Amino acid sequence: MENKNIIIVGASSGIGEGLVKKMSEKNTIFAYSRSKRNMDENQNVQFKSLDVTAEKIDLGELPDVIDGLVYCPGTINLKPFRRLTEEDFVNDFRVNVTGAIKIIQQIYPNLRKSQSASIVMFSTVAVSVGMNFHSTVAASKGAVEGLVKSLAAEFAPKIRVNAIAPSLTDTPLAESLLSTDSRRENSANMHPLKRVGNIDDQVNAAIFLLGSESSWITGQILHVDGGLSTIKS
Repeated sequence: MENKNIIIVGASSGIGEGLVKKMSEKNTIFAYSRSKRNMDENQNVQFKSLDVTAEKIDLGELPDVIDGLVYCPGTINLKPFRRLTEEDFVNDFRVNVTGAIKIIQQIYPNLRKSQSASIVMFSTVAVSVGMNFHSTVAASKGAVEGLVKSLAAEFAPKIRVNAIAPSLTDTPLAESLLSTDSRRENSANMHPLKRVGNIDDQVNAAIFLLGSESSWITGQILHVDGGLSTIKS
């Protein structure tokens, strides 16, 4: 990928951290996260603290041209539906949807000045495959998929908009779901490819969607899920 100005939100752990490390070699990265943990000093990375649930989001000074945005924040709030409150749904929506909306609205003029702008968001396999205890995350990530398709239509042809829909991926967010060997084995066996996802699976997909190799792809949900969404093993 040629040198670009890329915003990565949720940059201090998991997929966001992986993206910063892999993309900062050849790009200028504007990294946003609640904390700076795991963020090594790098002259190509400008880190700023950001809470995506805040009423007002200040991204600070940015270059006139932004070539890409990756919005990584997500939630895994797995509870039986009867135990969920309205606030649980609202909080997940704030993290997964509203935070992204605020940032996209703010940097839209900068994205329009790029010759090849791309926005990448994250959904979940649970939107297309009904899963127990996933109602809050599936509801908010379903909204992400609708937003992606609507913005792809509205922003074409200047800005491409796509989402990645992972299945269970070995990140800090999913740590409790993979905390024992038996849990990890059971999770792997759910998938046709017989393993859980790793961070590079999602990072490589995001880099593809940001780059020129995907220049004719927009409004799509890319399932990086070990085949879970389409194959019955």
